[in-house]
Amino acid sequence: MQGLIRLLGRETIGLVANIGEICILFGKTLKYIRYFHQDRILYVEQLFRLGVKAVPLVSVIAIFAGAVAGWQGAYQLEDTLPPRFFGQIVAIGILSEMGPVLTALVLAGRNGSSIGAEIATMKVTEQIDALEVMAINPIRHLVTPRVVAMVIMLPLLVVVADIIALFTAAIIGDIFFNISIQMFFNSFQSVFVFTEDVLPSILKALSFGISIGLISCWVGFKATRGASGVGRAAINAFVFSATIILVNDFAVATLVF
Repeated sequence: MQGLIRLLGRETIGLVANIGEICILFGKTLKYIRYFHQDRILYVEQLFRLGVKAVPLVSVIAIFAGAVAGWQGAYQLEDTLPPRFFGQIVAIGILSEMGPVLTALVLAGRNGSSIGAEIATMKVTEQIDALEVMAINPIRHLVTPRVVAMVIMLPLLVVVADIIALFTAAIIGDIFFNISIQMFFNSFQSVFVFTEDVLPSILKALSFGISIGLISCWVGFKATRGASGVGRAAINAFVFSATIILVNDFAVATLVF
């Protein structure tokens, strides 16, 4: 029993220490945003690498997510509710949950793992130490551009995913269930409220972007033990980011609704 208590205490202390380290890293990240103009090339590079190059993957995920949402929505409504409710139910589900959460999880796997592995490689090969020797701040040049890029690009990618998923769901309803695309969007527009349907999705995307960027960078800085440490950092970056995404999803949904 004493051993279990010691283990729980040790894990709790470690968790609190890790949260503190992430908060400190976030504070330092905000501190160096003021150098945005001087480091604009770094920001543009990360915006392109973490955002623009992810558009094809996000689009494919959105197409199939919209197809599944449209098929399931129409199937559930069949013989229970009039077709005019199809657009309301499916569109609100896509905007509030499927769009932001699926996009964030995909980017946690793509970008989070990439950031974690990249910084971990620099850590174990002592490139970060070399930057510090040359008086180059690693947080300013490695962390801040990546976090800012994730915060900017994730909401934009969520908007792209939402639009693609909505049109895909409308096409599925039209082809397989004879629910016209016009009826789909008319039904959706009749109950659409920006502050209730779109704003929560954007708030979630912002919190997801901060989480993915910060946690992935933090995991990379914590990497040790050579090649195995790099692999472990890539895995942890995705696992931790995905976990925090779901926690943030619940927190934002609770606060908004």
